[in-house]
Amino acid sequence: MSLDTGIRLVYLIAAVCFIVALMGLSGPKTARMGNLLGAAGMTIAIAMTFATPGLSRFALMAGAMALGAVVGFPAARLVKMTAIPQMVAAFNGVGGGAAALIALATFLKATPDQLAVYQVVEVLFGVIIGCVSFAGSAIAFAKLQELMTGRPVTYPGQQVINAVVGAAILGLGVAACVSPHGWLLAIIAGLALLFGIAFVLPIGGADVPVLISLLNSFTGLAVAASGFVLHSVVLVVAGTLVGASGTLLTRMMSAAMGRSLPNILFSAFGSVITATAGTESGDRTVRSASADDIAVLLAYSQKVIIVPGYGLAVAQAQHVARELAELLESRGVEVIYAIHPVAGRMPGHMNVLLAEANVPYEQLKEMDDANPEFQTADVALVVGANDVVNPAAKNSPGSPIYGMPILSVDEAKNIVFLKRSMRPGFAGIDNELLFDPKTTLLFGDAKDSISKLVAAIKRL
Repeated sequence: MSLDTGIRLVYLIAAVCFIVALMGLSGPKTARMGNLLGAAGMTIAIAMTFATPGLSRFALMAGAMALGAVVGFPAARLVKMTAIPQMVAAFNGVGGGAAALIALATFLKATPDQLAVYQVVEVLFGVIIGCVSFAGSAIAFAKLQELMTGRPVTYPGQQVINAVVGAAILGLGVAACVSPHGWLLAIIAGLALLFGIAFVLPIGGADVPVLISLLNSFTGLAVAASGFVLHSVVLVVAGTLVGASGTLLTRMMSAAMGRSLPNILFSAFGSVITATAGTESGDRTVRSASADDIAVLLAYSQKVIIVPGYGLAVAQAQHVARELAELLESRGVEVIYAIHPVAGRMPGHMNVLLAEANVPYEQLKEMDDANPEFQTADVALVVGANDVVNPAAKNSPGSPIYGMPILSVDEAKNIVFLKRSMRPGFAGIDNELLFDPKTTLLFGDAKDSISKLVAAIKRL
């Protein structure tokens, strides 16, 4: 067997690792195994790249890898769970930018008459998608990190301007195919960066998880294009897998929100806040209680469903939530967690958060499995969630979230909300469930509130 055949065979093994890794990442029980397999596949692919005949400048490549490790390893180890969405956005943008630079470098290295039209198209695709992903991910990072407003940013004629920029990119791309020049590609790259910024600015609020998933698929497509440019089968396979899985996840999350992808991308959803802080909204008041009162309700229940949201992540309350669940179970109470697909700020955010606290996988119920459980639940304990339990999604045709599948918290016998204030969620609309006669609110930081509940139950 020749060296070239051996390298291709090892690349095939790496590709199989990537495929099996994606299968593992589809469920919380196998996610750790999936991550390890993905890392193993990437390690194999990198090792085989260094074994490629004719490769040079090993020192430069090793130095770049060392620099990446110095930045990436501490970032991944030290990042807080609440900041994982920002980290995903940043790393995703770096991937898209790298793919664009590879395509650009390949174009600049060759003379115009050396490139066939299909090769120019490959380069253009990598540059355009990579730049859009890079710029869009940078804005997503800024929104999530609160370096800028997380609400949609709109201005008059926005869609028209976006259409003009898109048409200019397409027109210049055709011109580059006819007469490839470096200055044309530079202009296209600049317009693609501008389009990425303009594309993400009007997206905010509850749509951020879908945005992250979509940008991830863009990066995958850019990497696949780079694979074609470099004639690298493993890059083509890896990029296609990421692009396809990101696209499917984006479609699934759009369905979970009951909205089409164009509506999410162009409706500037979540731009209005209608509630006020405090315990009142207009002329209506809510019922609040002390931690001692709620502790009695929980301790003498038969079944409690915990509904986590981003407020739980912000408060870093996952560990005390697990402690509360274990304490209730020791008293004979059945406890499960109801997970909505778009709870938090990224796909799977709640699953990752609860896994960090070593919550048993068997207690995690996805929305379709959890909803039938609410009818027999004595208490639904909502920790920092709002939009994913808002009955307006079912009952108010004029609501922006109407049609979005939600967790059927309203079917529980008693509902307890742990909230900092009456401020609405990312969608920016009031939650009528807060004013339901069977709803009780405990105001305060989620971690502090749950700690008070744990202490009160222990005193019973």
